[in-house]
Amino acid sequence: MNELYLGTAIFILSYIAIVSERIHKTIIAIVGASAMLLFKIMEQREAFFSEEFGIDYNVIFLLIGMMIIINIMKETGVFEWIAIKSAKFAKGEPVRIMVTLSVVTAVLSAFLDNVTTVLLIAPVTLLICDALEIEPVPFLITEAIASNIGGTATLIGDPPNIMIASKAKLEFLDFIYNLTPIVIIIMVAYIFTVKWMFKNSLTVKPELQARIMEMKESEAITDPALTRKSLFVLALTALGFLLHSHLGFEPATIALSGAGLLLLAAGKEPHHILEKIEWTTLFFFMGLFIMVGGVVKVGLIKILAEQALNLTQGNMFATSILVLWFSAFASAIIDNIPYVATMNPLIIDMAKSLWPNITEPMALLHKPELMPVWWSLALGACLGGNGTLIGASANVVVAGMSEKAGKKITFMQFTKYGMPLMIESVVICTFYIWIRYYLI
Repeated sequence: MNELYLGTAIFILSYIAIVSERIHKTIIAIVGASAMLLFKIMEQREAFFSEEFGIDYNVIFLLIGMMIIINIMKETGVFEWIAIKSAKFAKGEPVRIMVTLSVVTAVLSAFLDNVTTVLLIAPVTLLICDALEIEPVPFLITEAIASNIGGTATLIGDPPNIMIASKAKLEFLDFIYNLTPIVIIIMVAYIFTVKWMFKNSLTVKPELQARIMEMKESEAITDPALTRKSLFVLALTALGFLLHSHLGFEPATIALSGAGLLLLAAGKEPHHILEKIEWTTLFFFMGLFIMVGGVVKVGLIKILAEQALNLTQGNMFATSILVLWFSAFASAIIDNIPYVATMNPLIIDMAKSLWPNITEPMALLHKPELMPVWWSLALGACLGGNGTLIGASANVVVAGMSEKAGKKITFMQFTKYGMPLMIESVVICTFYIWIRYYLI
């Protein structure tokens, strides 16, 4: 019990410090992780090597691999080319650019990891905003949110979906059939909301707009040979992400293989490529994983989830809605990967207690009354990450890239936009679950 109180106190104090932003969030994450180790909440072996409680190296090395690829691609001018084409397509109008990039981000995130998508889109955004002399922070925030919405649509779009599919024995088409329709609806509502939010706050000088339209994107490419090599490796890496479960490889393996291949093909000195990796972001993730692992290990998340599930007393509609909203707010506070890892067995245990006569695993997991609960968990866990800056990996990555460009995204800035948009999406999901699974 002492470990429960101590681990919870360390996490809450660290979270308050991150929100206050008086000290850099990476420092807080490292200090909080160290406290978990020093007070024996987590053993070092658990923090560094436990898949259940420790650092998620699949996320860390996925980021490292993709950052290497992006850093090499930056030297070719391909991002400038995409930026000019995108800005000209949107006729240099900021809100139209924001919507265009958000839609592209959401679509790509359905088929690539959403972290990979924002790593590709963020440099383009920074270049466009620099050319138009407008603040990039709203653009980057809306893209991070769009990546989490788009990643919800498919089995491979967001790690929680992969974890739920593994436990509940669900297939790719199950996610397409049940989640993609509501994600499209949420994305349409999101576009209208974003247009309304920013219609009067984003303006561009007419001369800058005209200058964008006069730019020649063909002149942006500075190294055509490396551009071709980079795009080929990126296409191979993207194909690897799509097929990774069939190939038997984790996304990190795919990303590192792509990075190694491009480093070899580029023939460049690796030092200046590697020094541009967002090391502060990576260390923030490692510290956060250890802190969250600590509160998962002491049972805080399990206790809260069990108490929440007990409130519904077997009413499946109430359970679905409660799981949706509880997952959304829990995932806004802690990383959704350990949260889903905790919730999966709790839902299975609940099913066993409700239907003890069903002994065949697949019949139990796919019982019609239970299916809406699985989809509620997926929707809540994926969309809930939009609520705060540390709610989803894509948010943290975007914040790191923005800070490196000299445009810091504060915790409160992100929450100001992210929380209302997250609540909007979960409200839409509530009606969707009610109508599709209980009303019709």
